Amino acid sequence: MPSGLVRTGYATIFSAQPDMKVVGEAANGLEAVEAATRMRPDVVVMDIRMPLLDGIQATRRLAGPDAADPPKILVVTTFNVDAYVYDAFRVGASGFLLKDSPPAELVNGVRTVARGEALLAPAVTRTLIGHFAERLRPGDPSRTAREDVVRTLTPRELEVLELIAEGLSNAEIAVSLFITPETVKTYVSRILTKLDLRDRVQAVVLAFRIGLAGGTP
Repeated sequence: MPSGLVRTGYATIFSAQPDMKVVGEAANGLEAVEAATRMRPDVVVMDIRMPLLDGIQATRRLAGPDAADPPKILVVTTFNVDAYVYDAFRVGASGFLLKDSPPAELVNGVRTVARGEALLAPAVTRTLIGHFAERLRPGDPSRTAREDVVRTLTPRELEVLELIAEGLSNAEIAVSLFITPETVKTYVSRILTKLDLRDRVQAVVLAFRIGLAGGTP
């Protein structure tokens, strides 16, 4: 959870929304895991840097592969100090926002992940790629994994996956491919289902790890 002052501000913003209810707060990662396990919120707003247990480990415990009925995790942090934000995506985070995001963007972020739609804003995705491209790119791409994805998806779905990994929104993908945003949404849903991915974040990670994005030939 963010620091005390930030938590108070977030709680005030969320409580003012007619469709949101703040069920708890935590001052450190251990408290966050305990509170979320006990209160079972739909969405947890998680800071990366916390005492006792950092946000990455807290996210892993709440939403990792061994978690039962995990909540959606919305990570809030800053790129210039948090060198491990990419790890948060790998361990189960559903969304990412910068700490200085305006209140409306934060509220929209909570609503987005609550609907089961991963929040990976285009600008944030591009920044993520810029900062972590070397970590995202595999040193020795698995040809088998890549071939499996290419074989599983249609050519159009592959195009959509690559554009997702480049940080384009559904609207931008629609313009790029001359199709409607609704059609893009359908393609994204098919991609996630076919590849057994939880959300858009995992799609981006996969695209980089198998060399479909990020400049890997």
